[in-house]
Amino acid sequence: MPLKTVNYLVSAIAALGCGWVSAQQPQANQPQGTPAQGRARAAAPLPPGQNPNGMRIYIRAGLKSHGPGKHDYPQFLADWSKILTEHGAVVDGSFHSPSAAELEGIDVVVIYKGDAGYMTDREKADLEAFVRRGGGLVSFHDSLCGPDPEYFAKLVGGAKKHGETNFTLEAEVPYTIVDRSHPIMQGMSDFTLEQDEAFYSMTWAVNPKVNVLATAVMARTPVAVRTGHAGEVVPQIWTYEHTLPGGTVSARAFVWMQGHEYSNFADPVIKPMLLRGIAWAAKKPVNELVDYKPPARAGRGGAR
Repeated sequence: MPLKTVNYLVSAIAALGCGWVSAQQPQANQPQGTPAQGRARAAAPLPPGQNPNGMRIYIRAGLKSHGPGKHDYPQFLADWSKILTEHGAVVDGSFHSPSAAELEGIDVVVIYKGDAGYMTDREKADLEAFVRRGGGLVSFHDSLCGPDPEYFAKLVGGAKKHGETNFTLEAEVPYTIVDRSHPIMQGMSDFTLEQDEAFYSMTWAVNPKVNVLATAVMARTPVAVRTGHAGEVVPQIWTYEHTLPGGTVSARAFVWMQGHEYSNFADPVIKPMLLRGIAWAAKKPVNELVDYKPPARAGRGGAR
């Protein structure tokens, strides 16, 4: 083929604007996946209603388990990504353990996933690096479960051994507030969830220990009676502040042990407490999410 024809074809393809030429021959001084791509992402329009200056939250969810209305981890990711955005946060999330790249710039990871203690060595390393730099963790319900409760307790203060029958199931959870001075519990009095699940045989961090916010008396379910734990008083809501070995700053964790019944996330007493707990673990003003007021939206007809 004559050289003139070849040059014409190359010019025509480039003029189509499909990027074929540049994709096949990237500039030597423009490596892939670097600052130019970051600038392109930064230039993208913000999702409607997002507060770009809000705390950065990553939701670690999982596939649903149990019956209808229980352990609805996917629904939590869908609902709370919207709730937290409406309360001024910048939210990301997934059904997998976040990588080091995904954790860059994140203030707090919220975990609602069965048996979150099962992690690969790589996943553990990434999460530990996040905690060592002061990243916060929030754990709900059986996110506390895993094969090595002593390990997970070092991250969130307490954990449960997977496979052990040590829970009350679908029973009342009567909370007694034991640290009324803590900002997460502001304005709260003793109250009862009509139906949820509570764990009682726990592995606890020793040095430092957890700060218990609320306890509950274990209901007289058949399992609790048989194992001798009925009537036992067990922490169900707590905070944990610590520094991992090798860390340079302290990290915070907030734990609410319930959430077996998904509807309890919307309880008018529970929901604001969870928002305060997330903000506290992120080392932000404790009422930052609760008190957030979105700016008035512009009229119709703006850029899309």
